[in-house]
Amino acid sequence: MREHNEDSLVVGPWTLGGTVTDSPQTLLFPLDRPLLVAVADGLGGQPAGEVASALVVRRLAAFGHDLDSPEAVGEALEACNRAVYAAAEGRPEMATMGTTVAGALVLPDSLVAFNVGDSKVFHSSGYGLRQVSVDDSPPPTPGQRTTSAVTQTLGGSHTFSSVTPHVAAFPLTRGDRYLVCSDGLTDPVPEEDIEELLRVHDDGKAAYELWKAAIEAGGPDNITLALIRIGEIGEAGQ
Repeated sequence: MREHNEDSLVVGPWTLGGTVTDSPQTLLFPLDRPLLVAVADGLGGQPAGEVASALVVRRLAAFGHDLDSPEAVGEALEACNRAVYAAAEGRPEMATMGTTVAGALVLPDSLVAFNVGDSKVFHSSGYGLRQVSVDDSPPPTPGQRTTSAVTQTLGGSHTFSSVTPHVAAFPLTRGDRYLVCSDGLTDPVPEEDIEELLRVHDDGKAAYELWKAAIEAGGPDNITLALIRIGEIGEAGQ
């Protein structure tokens, strides 16, 4: 229902920002080099959210294969935060622009989940669905399932504010899936519905059905998601 898209996406060297599509794209990558997948969601109600989110995904793409550890991811997110503030400096029309970010760095033997803000990363396996990102948001008010408030973002203030990224590493298990998404999916679609859709569907079909569920629930916000599947032994990639 938004007039324009303030979400941006990075998958390896490719970035998307300000675009609209309802057709999932499937990409294959080898497991022998780092792969970064992330979603950035520009802050609504503040100026230039699409500028902030696009800047962050381009920065993350530029880091490329230098992102090879949890420590490198944390440093990259801190650099992105500084870059958002620097881009807004001296430009009143961009003052307080900011963005959330959440993603996964796939390494040959582990996966590093990370976030700043309330965009999310989920791990989907035979044991069900669990969130592996940490929401930077206060508890919802009684009777509410979600909240739009965020306590930490990249940029977002008149004066510089440092961030403490949430970064965690997990063992890489063939066949597991990780969902990276903006709150345009998770606000209208309950977690149990996301879990059921991932149980029933795989790969591009699952991505489409998740998007469709958010649209059918009213589509109140931009919906951006990436579904990562760790290939079985002998397959070429994710």
